[in-house]
Amino acid sequence: MSIVGKERIEVIAQSIGITNLSPDVALSLAPDVEYRLRDIMQESIKCMRHSRRTTLTADDVDSALSLNIDKSWITKPRGSVEYRDGLNRFLDFAFANSSSDGMIHCPCPLCGFRFFQTREDAYDHLLMKPFPPNYTFWLHHGERIVDERPNGREELEPTVNLGDQIRDMVHDAFNLPGLQSDDEDSINGHVGNVAEGLPFISDEPSREARALHDLLDDGEQELYPGCSKFSKLSFLVRLYHIKCMCGVSDKAFGLILELLGDAFEHAVIPKTLHDAKRIIRKLGIEYKKIDACPNDCMLYQGSDQDLSRCKQCGASRWKQKTRKNSLVRINATVKKNGKPLPAKILRYFPLIPRLQRLFMSSKTSVDMLWHKRGTNSDGSLRHPRDGEAWKAFDRRYTDFSGDPRSVRLALASDGFNPYGNLSSKYSIWPVILIPYNLPPWICMKQTNFILSMIIPSPKMPGNDIDVYLQPLIDELKQLWAGVDTYDASEKKTFKMRAALMWTISDFPGLGNLSGWNTYGGRACPTCNLDIETRRLTFSQKWCFMGHRRFLNHDHKYRQDRIRFDGKVDYRSPPVKLTGRDILRQLEGVPVSHGKVQAVGGKRRRVQQTGVQDESPWKKRSIFFDLPYWENNELRHNLDVMHIEKNVCDNIVFTMLNESGKSKDHLKARKDLQLMGIRHDMWPLEGGKYPSAVFTMSNPQKEVFLRTIKNVVFPDGYSSNISRCVDLKQRKLSGLKSHDCHILMEHLLPIALRHVLPTQVSAVLAQLSAFFRLLCSKCIDPRQLPLLQDRVVHTLCHMEMIFPPSFFTVMVHLTVHLVEEARLGGPVHYRWMYPIERYLCRLKQYVRNRAQPEGSIAEGYLSEEIMTFCSRYLDNVETRINRPSRVDDRPSDALPSEATSMFPEVGKAVGAASFFTLTPTEILQAHRHVLVNCIAVEKFLDEYRAITKRKMRSRTRSQSLIDSAVHREFPNWFRHQVPFGSTSHSNELQWLACGPLAQARRYQAYNVNGFKFRTISREEGMKTQNSGIYVTSDTRSYASKRDVNVAVGGVSYYGRLVDIIELNYSGQFNVVLFKCFWADTTSGRGIRQDELGHTCVNFANPIHTGEREDDEPYILASEARLVFYVEDEVDNGWSVVVHVMPRDLFDMGEDYEHCEVDFHPQFCMTSLPEFDVEGLRLTRDEVLEESTHGMNEDCDEAAES
Repeated sequence: MSIVGKERIEVIAQSIGITNLSPDVALSLAPDVEYRLRDIMQESIKCMRHSRRTTLTADDVDSALSLNIDKSWITKPRGSVEYRDGLNRFLDFAFANSSSDGMIHCPCPLCGFRFFQTREDAYDHLLMKPFPPNYTFWLHHGERIVDERPNGREELEPTVNLGDQIRDMVHDAFNLPGLQSDDEDSINGHVGNVAEGLPFISDEPSREARALHDLLDDGEQELYPGCSKFSKLSFLVRLYHIKCMCGVSDKAFGLILELLGDAFEHAVIPKTLHDAKRIIRKLGIEYKKIDACPNDCMLYQGSDQDLSRCKQCGASRWKQKTRKNSLVRINATVKKNGKPLPAKILRYFPLIPRLQRLFMSSKTSVDMLWHKRGTNSDGSLRHPRDGEAWKAFDRRYTDFSGDPRSVRLALASDGFNPYGNLSSKYSIWPVILIPYNLPPWICMKQTNFILSMIIPSPKMPGNDIDVYLQPLIDELKQLWAGVDTYDASEKKTFKMRAALMWTISDFPGLGNLSGWNTYGGRACPTCNLDIETRRLTFSQKWCFMGHRRFLNHDHKYRQDRIRFDGKVDYRSPPVKLTGRDILRQLEGVPVSHGKVQAVGGKRRRVQQTGVQDESPWKKRSIFFDLPYWENNELRHNLDVMHIEKNVCDNIVFTMLNESGKSKDHLKARKDLQLMGIRHDMWPLEGGKYPSAVFTMSNPQKEVFLRTIKNVVFPDGYSSNISRCVDLKQRKLSGLKSHDCHILMEHLLPIALRHVLPTQVSAVLAQLSAFFRLLCSKCIDPRQLPLLQDRVVHTLCHMEMIFPPSFFTVMVHLTVHLVEEARLGGPVHYRWMYPIERYLCRLKQYVRNRAQPEGSIAEGYLSEEIMTFCSRYLDNVETRINRPSRVDDRPSDALPSEATSMFPEVGKAVGAASFFTLTPTEILQAHRHVLVNCIAVEKFLDEYRAITKRKMRSRTRSQSLIDSAVHREFPNWFRHQVPFGSTSHSNELQWLACGPLAQARRYQAYNVNGFKFRTISREEGMKTQNSGIYVTSDTRSYASKRDVNVAVGGVSYYGRLVDIIELNYSGQFNVVLFKCFWADTTSGRGIRQDELGHTCVNFANPIHTGEREDDEPYILASEARLVFYVEDEVDNGWSVVVHVMPRDLFDMGEDYEHCEVDFHPQFCMTSLPEFDVEGLRLTRDEVLEESTHGMNEDCDEAAES
């Protein structure tokens, strides 16, 4: 047999770095491979290195030949010699590497790899039918993959090493720092001692070692023979991630696995959902089931775990059988598989291993240090770490705060009905923990919430919630002492400590968690015992007035008897109690847990009286068992979400005088008469009473409701509030919490402009401004004293207008919100909106309605595992990295179009259409691009000086100079920077040439965190995203002859007409917005009303684009979004409402764009003051019948 010359082989080997050749190498190379000898030699080197040899042998060449068979014959004609010879080589290779009983999978189109054929039959088939042209990697016939590794090692075995992402994921899950998969001895050593690296594993190292070993094996096992992209584990993680992210049911997922197994029989895919979960669960942290007394008296844990009956009430631990069609229990235990079933189960998710995983994971360990490393240059409140409570905790516990890895937690809880409207007697109470160490943009994301426990139903735990919190308190005590944890960012072990900062709940939940009675005359936990309330005799409600005590001691309102409650008020504000003061109050308060019912199965109802002798404390909260709890500055947060909703309901329904919900009714007027105040509002004979100044007549109701009905919000700004408006019955119903949030902070003062007297509208506008500023993402702490002063004045003004029945405890709590903002930071870290949304997510896990708690626990566990895994899945859309609602990240499709002068900003939405610009449009658009280019500024100044010299001194006014520059500069600049000039950059030359006439047009564009749409695109839509606001540095003059120019920012408001993309000769593109601008230079196009609202009129627009001097275009990067609320009285006028981008976080001077750049800041001090003291409280022309006498109990709805 002829062979390739030895000299040629040696020359090629030396050229690619091989000096040691075995003599048998030449014998392995036939002449027919000489033309691709270099490729074969390079593959042979890989085989040699994999075998850990330094000499190239014939075995290496044979391995390389098996990987480098010439396959060019596949595309040759079937009758050619090349095709026949290549087919024979293919069959030689296939029968040598993949034959079974003398047959192989036939690749012909008829057999399609499904049927086995002998060599002769396969040869005939592939002569009669073409060889599959795309079958160039002979997976089914024994060809093996060469897997290039970053460290220079190659893999030839039919297994694929664990990919970097999955390897890191497994290592972080099991706390194996520095483990390398290419060191088998190291792997075995770690596996054998895996328990030492798992601080949360104590008794079963062998079980965890097996789990780790199984995951490593699954990660290295190829999905099917020859698959290099997926291992068994990585494919399952991706598939299960899709199930969790898209909400695929267990049944559907099982059918998908069955289909995949049938379709890809060579793939190692789990056959059932149970098999898939068994693999995935090895990456997770399990939860515990703790039996509980059915009356909420105790948990069966610790020394009580073997009891069968409750120590307090004697109830059985196990479910008891009941008679058929009866609730009477038989003394027999319900069993399943021979084991008794617990009557009630607490599902508890251990906290320590979940916090440890945040540091063990290389993806989250750095984020857990943000609270210490993130800068705050201006001292504003942007995060809980900026609040005084956090700082005071740091000062008191320096050993805790000295380590930035110490974790700060918030606890949130609320109940929900897993069955929706199907049942009203079922309440599940999850307890959620929020780690505050994380940066603002991820801190309140659901993916970072930790579900601590699921308190079982059917009844809410109430005060007995402490029984279920005991396992968490035990872990928090342990975390205060410290737990050994591995830090992936610093690659060493440290003592992890954690502290609970405060709780988050609605107002009744605050009572359950704190032990304070939130019902009755002492419902305010902040005022504590230092509060004076009045029990209204006729309304049968507690009245929380007396806000004059928060005024300055010499304020005139303190001595005003007539306009308030008939008394003078010289009291000082209530003194804030310390934790030690509260513990002294709790001495002697009996604590007894459990819900043992009285005889007859009914709970005794306590008669409400005006006497308040009993202690408002119901229990000593279990949180005081924590060694630091009594020293916390802020322990239980007042929920701004529910306070704002209740205040909004009180205002709206009282103004509309809605039956059953208004706070102004006949009984309220009788209370005024009994108190001897406001004689003009006393009831008249026959059950009638004068109409109040704050209630609306029917025409006024129509204007108010039409304003709300016709408002159109931007996309994602709010729900469709117009659905809540009934114009025929003049009612507003079905408002959700966020509807009230939008109504209270934005729409209410706008809708009241032409309805109520100015004094009343101004007071409510002040209250609206208070909530708007309080709910800001960034708060200036220096403004908080002023904000507190203004809200106290506003509440006092409301006391002068509204009846005492209006002032429920939720209205009163408003006075304490500023102080809590000072202590805890921005409210969006401490209110219930994210918690309520998370509860909605948990409700979606309920697939088995017979076991809702179990469904939630299993669903959360799967979601938790996939959240952890998804952090390691690059280039895969997950809940963590998926695009935001307004994805304005520039596309990377054409990176060459971006330049240093005009970097690509924003992202087009939808397909582009091509059109031709008119000469006027080209001039206007190009001129705006030039004027807003920094590189052109020096040329602009130069031409302005040249123009000034050309003009005579008597006609050389600044306005004429700027007008000439405006018209002539583009043409001058084109000649000043000629194409091909060596003294100017290429970008500047292309810019001077001007854009092409052919341009792209879009209907929508995302930029600056906003979604913009053209007016034509919005036709028929229920959202408006065409409102534009821009601030321009405009040159202004006192007169045409004025030589002194003043440059200042001028606000312009417009509507988006067109979105165009200029093409500068294919070198770079610039996106411009063409707008329809209101005339903001005169009173006919813009004005401010008496409440400070900006109103615009588009009847007389400017810069329409009809003249060459017009400027209808702006850069897309300049645009800010506003929306317009039509004035129902003044036709043609609209009120401007500024919009903040949802995902913007103003982090201070270190960031280019801050919140203040997006719209003019509104302050309560900017609102004008009106004389409320001289306001007449009744209207003579209307007498109203009482509508509240028959259903007074409906008042409870507005206080819940």
